[in-house]
Amino acid sequence: MDSQAAYVDAAAAVLGLKITAEQKAAVLRFFGLAAGMAAQVMTLPLDAADESGSVFLPVEPERPA
Repeated sequence: MDSQAAYVDAAAAVLGLKITAEQKAAVLRFFGLAAGMAAQVMTLPLDAADESGSVFLPVEPERPA
């Protein structure tokens, strides 16, 4: 069993999920798709001048006076 399949089994067990072999295969296909997208992103050259995107920081709503 490869590490991704082992992860799916372990995560499902921790979360109390019962997944079928068909569902597990679909999750593993998605992991492959996500890994392919990540590999493409990782090829982009970045340097110290590059900044991350905006980050949402929630604020407490104003309370009526």
